[in-house]
Amino acid sequence: MGLTDYRARKRAVASHRILLVVRFSGKNVSAQFVRPDVKGDGVLSSVHSHSLRKLKWQGSLKSLPACYLLGLLAGKKAVEKGVKDAVLYNGLNPFIKGSRIAAFVKGARDGGVQIPVSEDVLPPEERLRGDTIARYASSMLNEDKEAYQRRFSSLLSGGFKPEEYPAQFDKAKQAIQGGSKR
Repeated sequence: MGLTDYRARKRAVASHRILLVVRFSGKNVSAQFVRPDVKGDGVLSSVHSHSLRKLKWQGSLKSLPACYLLGLLAGKKAVEKGVKDAVLYNGLNPFIKGSRIAAFVKGARDGGVQIPVSEDVLPPEERLRGDTIARYASSMLNEDKEAYQRRFSSLLSGGFKPEEYPAQFDKAKQAIQGGSKR
């Protein structure tokens, strides 16, 4: 969109702290750990949701579980690059309790980067694992198969059943924590 909150940007540059910048597009999520500078930000580490495909992730690339896993991967990569702490910089996008960006921050924190945020705003474990999506998909499958097909058509066409989110999440998380360097 090209819009900038210049007051927030000025505070970010003046803080001399590393920033975590998370951006969402129509189908993907990307994030960078950047060192702000008046002349231009220096990127220390970055990840893109397509990195999850390399870990055999079949779910949506912008779902809440995917955001947590991407945050976990981003945190591990950032720690490898020497980042110990960062501050979330989301520009004009509001930070909402339990949102995808909160899931990303939780993942980055679990990956080893200290990010100041209240535990109260982070999503609960069952949402991070995709348990709520799996329950919703199961109930929809039992009640209205046509609506289930419409709602989850992109996942189903890729050969993934949304009821399998928790198992898929656990495998991907284990791959990330097992030292996967992608």
